[in-house]
Amino acid sequence: MSKVISIEEAVSHVKDGMTIMFGGFLGAGTAVKLVEAIAKKGVKNLTLIGNDTAYPNKAIGMLISNHQVKKLIASHIGTNADTIQQFNDKELEIEFAPQGTLAERIRCGGAGLGGVLTRTGLGTVVEQGKRKIEIDGKEYLLEMPLHADVALIGASICDTVGNCIYKGTTQNFNPMMATAADLVIVETKELVEVGSIPMEQVHTPGIYVDYIVQ
Repeated sequence: MSKVISIEEAVSHVKDGMTIMFGGFLGAGTAVKLVEAIAKKGVKNLTLIGNDTAYPNKAIGMLISNHQVKKLIASHIGTNADTIQQFNDKELEIEFAPQGTLAERIRCGGAGLGGVLTRTGLGTVVEQGKRKIEIDGKEYLLEMPLHADVALIGASICDTVGNCIYKGTTQNFNPMMATAADLVIVETKELVEVGSIPMEQVHTPGIYVDYIVQ
């Protein structure tokens, strides 16, 4: 069965209340067309996991501006005034995670690990409500794995079975997110035939990918 589907079919898999991981850094590497389609569909009460919320009404910021998100797990929100306003108005729950910690939590979710120990965040608000573990006289925070119902991946090049390449900084969170969700949908700028991508250049193997949208 072909993995290549329409945007309409892709977003039909996104339902109210789902947890969605989205690759990207201020929109670079984000599956923007898929996000636009989800915004138009109007699904609500979503939990988003990603580095940031880009800008108001741009990339993933569209879902924030539309009030479709109930919770966000991210590293920062400073570039999106809508996110800040909803957070201050207590309309949006936000769990902040240092960028490296966020990446490791997602990696743990994909690798089936029980969590990661880190000293980042000790003595700050980041440690609130988290377990501390002492090893060799040093204290660490136990950061729990992250997993999603759906991961939206933005690829530069993808072949018809889902092997992906990310150019430049668009790689960011995409490879690890592709391992940490029940359903993985890739939006690719360029779709090529199997065998067109040298195996040593593949960033995300097609085995992780369920659907592809060009």
